[in-house]
Amino acid sequence: MQQNPKLTTEQKDVLFNKATEAPFSGALLHNDESGAYTCANCDAELFMSDTKFDSGSGWPSFYKPKAEDAVELVTDISHGMVRTEVVCKSCGGHLGHLFDDAHDQPTGQRFCINSASLDFKPKQ
Repeated sequence: MQQNPKLTTEQKDVLFNKATEAPFSGALLHNDESGAYTCANCDAELFMSDTKFDSGSGWPSFYKPKAEDAVELVTDISHGMVRTEVVCKSCGGHLGHLFDDAHDQPTGQRFCINSASLDFKPKQ
């Protein structure tokens, strides 16, 4: 996987070592501007602001990706649990996890994504 040389240490740790940023610490958690959330490593468009919602989890949450082929879902059996990992389809970078607990959202899904794995491009 090609690494963007502009990434911070935290971004590298999240994207390539599958780390998780501390809850309520991410720069994009409370961002409410219109635009696109892109992969911090490869700049692929992953999520749109109109699908972002406040889940109360401490991480940016989206009810669907921009396109079905924007992300890849991988079974994650780490830490004694079975979860669904969300990775960037373009570069394979770790983004976060998918949960089926957003019953008040259109898809019922919560893509729980680390701010460190994302950049934000405001709508022009």
